[in-house]
Amino acid sequence: MTTNPSKTIIRNAALNLLANREHTKLELERKLSAKGFAADEITSIIDELTQKNLQSDVRFLESYVNMRINHGFGPMRIKQELHVRGISKDLIQQSDIFAAFDWQELMQKVRIKKFGHVLPQNFQEKSKQMRYLAYKGFNLELIGFDCE
Repeated sequence: MTTNPSKTIIRNAALNLLANREHTKLELERKLSAKGFAADEITSIIDELTQKNLQSDVRFLESYVNMRINHGFGPMRIKQELHVRGISKDLIQQSDIFAAFDWQELMQKVRIKKFGHVLPQNFQEKSKQMRYLAYKGFNLELIGFDCE
């Protein structure tokens, strides 16, 4: 059996990328395309790597969510970033990683880290904190707090 040298080069490039961190299929396609490889060969190699469980969108999702949680990002932003990276909405919904996490606790830690323990005392402070937490990816239901 002879292997196509081009496919070997593509496979090695894909494996080098995967050795550094998990990648989605879409990320691998983009990076390998940028190197000038043929789209049909890229698809073939990525499918092969997925079948051998060397590439996994599920593993990427879990790894990425944990990394973004550690950086203080909320569920809305993480889901949007996953979608941009090629993770389907169905796969995101099927994952129990979002339901298993205490987003309220994380949001409180993020707010305290940025603004301290004192709750906002007026509308301007509350608006500023709410905008920041929304930027970090927390929805208004989580953010809602009262100021005096």
